[in-house]
Amino acid sequence: MSGAAAAVLRGVSYRYPERTAFALRGIDWTIEAGSFVVVTGPSGSGKSTLLRCLNGLVPHFSGGELGGQALVAGLDTREHGPRVLSQHVGFVFQDPEAQLVTTRVDDELAFGMEQRGVPPLTMRKRVEEVLDLLGIADLRQREVTTLSGGERQRVAVAAALALQPSILVLDEPTSQLDPWGAESVLAALSRLNEELGLTIVLAEHRLERVMARADVLRYLPDPGMLGFEGNLRDVMVKMEADFLPPLVQIARDRGWRPLPLTIKEGRAAVRRDRAAGWEPPSLVDSSRPSGAPVPRVEAARWTEVRAEHYEVLSGLSTGRSVHTSTHRPITVVRVSAGFNGTTVLSDIDLEAGPGEVIALMGRNGSGKTTLLRLLTGMLRPTRGRITLFGQDIAALDPAEIGQWAGYVPQNPGSLLFAETLRDELAFTRAHHPRSTVNSAALMARLGLGDLLLTHPRDLSGGERQRAALAAILIGDPPLLLLDEPTRGMDGRQKRILAGLLRDLRSEGKTIFLATHDIELVATTSTRVILLGGGRIVADGTPRQVLSGSLTYATQVNKLFGGEYITVADVYTAPHSQSWREHARLADADGT
Repeated sequence: MSGAAAAVLRGVSYRYPERTAFALRGIDWTIEAGSFVVVTGPSGSGKSTLLRCLNGLVPHFSGGELGGQALVAGLDTREHGPRVLSQHVGFVFQDPEAQLVTTRVDDELAFGMEQRGVPPLTMRKRVEEVLDLLGIADLRQREVTTLSGGERQRVAVAAALALQPSILVLDEPTSQLDPWGAESVLAALSRLNEELGLTIVLAEHRLERVMARADVLRYLPDPGMLGFEGNLRDVMVKMEADFLPPLVQIARDRGWRPLPLTIKEGRAAVRRDRAAGWEPPSLVDSSRPSGAPVPRVEAARWTEVRAEHYEVLSGLSTGRSVHTSTHRPITVVRVSAGFNGTTVLSDIDLEAGPGEVIALMGRNGSGKTTLLRLLTGMLRPTRGRITLFGQDIAALDPAEIGQWAGYVPQNPGSLLFAETLRDELAFTRAHHPRSTVNSAALMARLGLGDLLLTHPRDLSGGERQRAALAAILIGDPPLLLLDEPTRGMDGRQKRILAGLLRDLRSEGKTIFLATHDIELVATTSTRVILLGGGRIVADGTPRQVLSGSLTYATQVNKLFGGEYITVADVYTAPHSQSWREHARLADADGT
C-alpha cells in the first residue's frame, strides 16, 4: 500500500428520506490507495449505504440528509455526482440485475466504454481481457436473460473492471457464486490489487472467502454506529461470534494466537493441539460394538417415510393441519428441460417426502434454479412428468400450485411489490384464507417486527430476503422452494433461518434449498443433491456429500477431516461447554 488516500470520510452521517434514524453516524474513514478493504457487519447495519457514499449515489440518487464530508479521488461527493465519480470509481451492486442494461454479455461489457467514447480497438481489447480474467469467455455471446444469478454477478464485475477504475467498490460480489466461481473472482481481484494497485472496497458477510486476501477489515455493529477497523486478526478478536467464520470461531475458543486466516494455518494449530493431547469428540455411536461412524443427526430420507399415507403439518404452531394429502409432495420422473434449444437438465428422477430439507448444489448454471422453477410450474419440462402431491403439475394452474408450493426467487425484489411489508403479508393472506400463521410471531422471529410499515425498496439486501420469505411463509404452504435464501444475510440471521427451517421440517414441510452456502447446508439440510452436466451426480446426507469434497467441504471438514462438518461436531462431547458458550465467555472477559 502506498499510504496515499483513495478516499477520506470525515464525520459522515446519513439519513434516508422520511426516516428518523440515521443509517450512518459520525463515520471517519480513510481508505489508502492500493488497499484491499472488507466491510462487514449485521444485515441493515449500513454497509451498502457506506459503499454508496463512495460513488455519489448517496446523496445524489437516494436523497436524504448527508452530513460531514466525503472526498473520493480528491473530489467532494456533495459537489460531484455519480457521473463524474464513475470516472474513478467502479461499482458492483448487491443485485447484479440492477446494473445489467443490454441483452448480450459482450454488449454489456462494452456498454460503459461506449458511453465514454473509448476507441473501438481499445474496447475490444478490454472486453477480451476481462472475459479471460474472470473466466467467462464461454458466456461472450449469451443472452443476459439466460444467465444464472452467479453468471450475472460475474458479468457485472467484468463490466465494472472493463472501465479500468482506480477504485473498485463491490457490494457482496460473491453472494450468488459457487465456491469455484467465488475463488476465481476474488483471485482476479487480488491479482489486480497486488500487481496493478487497484483499490478494492468490498462488503461481505462470508468472511471465510475474503479474509486471507484483505488488508483491512471494517466492522459496522449496528445502524448509525461508528464500528471499528484494523487488520483482520485484531478486528475478529473483538467481533461477536455470530458474525465469524467457523475457522475463527474455533480458533478463538481454542485460544489459537495469532488467529489463523487460512485453512493451512488452522490445520497447523490443530496439529499442535493434537500433539498436546486434545482431540475433538468422536463421531461414532458408542452403543454399537463395531464402532461404525454414524451421522450425529440422522437424515430424514424417503426411506423413513415410505408409507403411502401421511399428513402434511403446517404453520408456526403445533396441532394444525391446514394442508393434507395422501401423496408424495414431489415426484419427478425422467424430466429434461432447457432454454432456447439448450438442454439444462436431462433425465432427472427424484422423490421428496415430508420433513425433508433438500439442498440443491452445483456450479453456477448447473440447473438448480431451473429445477426449482420446474417444481413451481413456471417452466414446463421438454420431457418427463412432475407430480405435486399426486397431481400432474402440467394440469394445474398457477393459483392451484400456489396453494401447495411457496417459491422465493433468487432476486427477492421481484416478489415484493406492495407499498409496505404489512401490505405484502395482507396480500398473501387474502389468497390463502386457510392459513392461521401468526404474522406478528413470524415477523418477530425474522427480525422484521419494526419494519412492517417500511417500503421493500428501503430495506437492506438481507432484510429484503427475509421479507420475501415472510411473504411466502404467511401463506403456510406445505412445500417451500427457496433460491439462495441466505443471500445478504449475516451469520446471526442465517442461524435464525436455520432454526426456522428445522422447525418447519419438524412440522412435516418439504423444503428445497438451491444454495452455495455450504455452512447452511451442513447445519440444516437432511439431504444434498449435487447437480452437474445436467444430471444428478450425488444424492446423500450432508456428511456423505460434503465430507472430503474437493469443492464443497466445509471449513470444519477441511480442518479436522473425517465426517466433521459443523462447529457443533467439534464441541458436542458429553459434559463440555458449547463453542458458543466459550465464545461468549471470552467476549465478556475481553479475551
